[in-house]
Amino acid sequence: MKRVVMGYIFCDRKPGKDEEIFLREAEKRNIDLVMFNLCKKFNEKEIEKKAKKCKIIFNNSAEDYAPEFVKTLEELGKKVVDSSRASYYNEDKWMFYLECEKNKIPTPKTILLPEDLNAAKQELREFGHWPVILKRIFGTQGEFVDKAESPEHAEKIIEKFWKKGSERAPIIAQELIRSPCYRITTIDKKIVQTALKTSNGWKSTGVYAKKIKRFRVGKKLEKMVNKILDTVHIKVCGIDLLKKNNKWYVLEVNSTPAFDFFEEEREMLIGKVLDLLLKEVQ
Repeated sequence: MKRVVMGYIFCDRKPGKDEEIFLREAEKRNIDLVMFNLCKKFNEKEIEKKAKKCKIIFNNSAEDYAPEFVKTLEELGKKVVDSSRASYYNEDKWMFYLECEKNKIPTPKTILLPEDLNAAKQELREFGHWPVILKRIFGTQGEFVDKAESPEHAEKIIEKFWKKGSERAPIIAQELIRSPCYRITTIDKKIVQTALKTSNGWKSTGVYAKKIKRFRVGKKLEKMVNKILDTVHIKVCGIDLLKKNNKWYVLEVNSTPAFDFFEEEREMLIGKVLDLLLKEVQ
């Protein structure tokens, strides 16, 4: 059987556990993986030379630089999972909110704040949800996310974001829903894992989760997940949901979900990703 060559994007000083499993599972499927490490020095000619070998490329990096690298590969004519368009329009938290509103998918009430601080404070007063969550429109693992108790407190948080970041990135204000975070991971439009993430504070996503356990997906939630997937068009997707008064709300989606919530399921998830990639090149 002819071997298939695929690319794999990651960002670390050296290959980690995901990379180890991807290489092992790829070998079982007669796949040769060409590794693109965003931490390493490279130039456009090197990228083009390596990319030419690949039938398809999988992005497993959530670093800020990854979308530019993915767009470079797409410009070279390569298919990347997930595409820069899918990840950009769905990981932009404001665009995602607008998509949810348009498609009648329940999500926490959200507004986009003006850059002028006095105008932003006035918008927050009119929004009237206290405490309120402030977020940059881009960010991973709970970075650039904070809770404000008043307009004056919000001003300090916004200034802190600006000082910490390299630019004055747009900021949204979002209704606080006090709930654990319910993560659903899907691959090729199929639910493959659930993870209920709880913590001692108001942040439960990402690195803030203290306890993680599985949860059951009922028919109502499954229908909502299918509607989200039809909206975002992400092939390997992490969906974060909240629950309020027994009603589900989608918080956000991402195209580079973690595979390590349950170590015993990591190999299974990575195998399903590789099976999806094989299906995409058939």
